[in-house]
Amino acid sequence: MRTLNSTAFISVDGVVEAPGGEPGYRNSGWTFKDVEFLPEAYEIKTREQKEATAMLLGRVSYQAFSPVWPAMNEFADYKLMPKYVVSGSLTESELVPNWGETTIIRSLDDVAALKETTGGPIIVHGSATLNQGLSDAGLIDRYHLLVFPLLLGAGKRLFSATDKDAQKLNLVEHAVYANGIQLNVFDVVR
Repeated sequence: MRTLNSTAFISVDGVVEAPGGEPGYRNSGWTFKDVEFLPEAYEIKTREQKEATAMLLGRVSYQAFSPVWPAMNEFADYKLMPKYVVSGSLTESELVPNWGETTIIRSLDDVAALKETTGGPIIVHGSATLNQGLSDAGLIDRYHLLVFPLLLGAGKRLFSATDKDAQKLNLVEHAVYANGIQLNVFDVVR
């Protein structure tokens, strides 16, 4: 069984955002605007690329990343690996041709089936809505969280507000950087 690892830039109050910002709320851009950049705080991003064997994205994140990431040297390892996009509306004609093998899957049941295949870890970038569904369905195995020392109020949330049983997490890696960012890697306890 493959593991599904969710990675996120997240504020202390649970807001997530793509690097550089997303339109729609006052504090957009906080990942690079409000905290000093220290390269060592982002080392986990390099490791994620080396360890992952596939990427899973929601439609919105795919449409944001696919025009940009294929040309970025920082994400060269992702260009070669298979990508899966969970979407009920995306069509094959909307996939970019220069980002390697990409498969559209239509449901969380399809994600569960993907996890049953052979291969290494699958990394989930961005995809706040997808992350909420994956978490609520018990499909995420590990969280890589870069926690920024900010309280933002409004914004997309990594975790849903669904009333559900508590989910225990096991802290397997932790680091604190001079700019206040904390790395927390949690395994989901089953």
